[in-house]
Amino acid sequence: MSGKRNVLIAQSGGPSPVINASLWGAASACMERDDRFGTVFAAAHGIEGVLTERLIDLSAQDKRELALLPTTPSAGAVGTCRYKLHDGNEDDYRRILEVFRAHDIGTFFYIGGNDSMDTAAKVSKLAAETGYELTVTGIPKTIDNDVGDEAFRLIDHTPGYGSCARYWAMTMQNAEEENRAICVSECVSVYQAMGRRAGFITGAARLGDPERRTPLLMFFCETGHTLPELAEAVNRKLAEAGRCIVVVNEGFDVGGGGVRRDGFGHIEYGASGTTAMQGVVSYLNSVHLAARGQATGQIPGVMQRSCSLFASEVDVAEAAAVARHAVEIALRDGSGWMATILRAPGDVYRAVYDKVRLEDVACSERFLPRSWITADGTDVTDDFVRYARPLIGETGAEIPRENGLQRFARLSPVFAPQRTGPYVPENLRGAAY
Repeated sequence: MSGKRNVLIAQSGGPSPVINASLWGAASACMERDDRFGTVFAAAHGIEGVLTERLIDLSAQDKRELALLPTTPSAGAVGTCRYKLHDGNEDDYRRILEVFRAHDIGTFFYIGGNDSMDTAAKVSKLAAETGYELTVTGIPKTIDNDVGDEAFRLIDHTPGYGSCARYWAMTMQNAEEENRAICVSECVSVYQAMGRRAGFITGAARLGDPERRTPLLMFFCETGHTLPELAEAVNRKLAEAGRCIVVVNEGFDVGGGGVRRDGFGHIEYGASGTTAMQGVVSYLNSVHLAARGQATGQIPGVMQRSCSLFASEVDVAEAAAVARHAVEIALRDGSGWMATILRAPGDVYRAVYDKVRLEDVACSERFLPRSWITADGTDVTDDFVRYARPLIGETGAEIPRENGLQRFARLSPVFAPQRTGPYVPENLRGAAY
């Protein structure tokens, strides 16, 4: 990287409670290095904002508003998307470089999960092949915690997971009180956790009761349980405790149809047919339950990834720190890396920051290790609790208030001037746009 060129930051995939902490971490670190970086832009709605040349000027924003980004949840400040760059999208690839050249973008940071790192890797490769001088660095994000490998050598955990885990720990504490109160008529309370086919979020339900006093059962995609097996486990718990709380992974197979997929090709569970919760509740109520009452269900849904009230102070700090580390990687190591979070050896939790090649994490998918699931497949082990407990922190993040309500960042719609012609992304042509 030579000269003082501009920076572009984009977000991709599902939001998280701390995604804007990473945006702030990268942006503030770049602004502090104004000897190396020029204007800092953010793409409106991820790579789609690059393709449509909608670049928000972060350098022109009120610094007081930018300072609120770390505790502003979701990705509403600059937006995100689920647009996948396919190998055959030659027009899109050419367009990306056209926009980068038009705005003298020399460094590109992409905040996202496994599919986003695939996009970052492709952009980095494209720039190298065409001779365009560009440094591309990935910044990890996903509440699912499914990026990397099951040996946890590439990344220990992803920003967003700790806050989502905290959400479930707190939710389960309250679910226990609700279930105890109403169990004479609603003996089984079923909750559905996000995470696609990975069970890290489902397992976080145990963090609300590490002493295992709650009659809690968890059902993971990793175990392959069937509905009859689930019902048998529930009835055993009902015979023992008279009530039961069930947390089921959203990818748990209940045989529902009407599958819909997002732009990355993943099943969009919230838009598909029968949800896991609905399937489980319907099945339980169709068989004999070993206690008085019936099964009822709840789906917390996107609130677990977009609610700042449960954000972990550890997660907020790490999301910003790994993004700042990404800036150092871009300056020191060049293109093609993702900043990563690892865990220092020892009994006391401490995060350390490193880097991995984008290609090593692109489109990766890890699952909850089977060794962290109990032998009967309905709970997590103490090893999982020791892994996840430090990530939820001791207290929630401190959210600024205004008139009794949360005060989030309010960025001004200051966009870079349009220097290229109108463009419709390839995968959206022929659709309403």
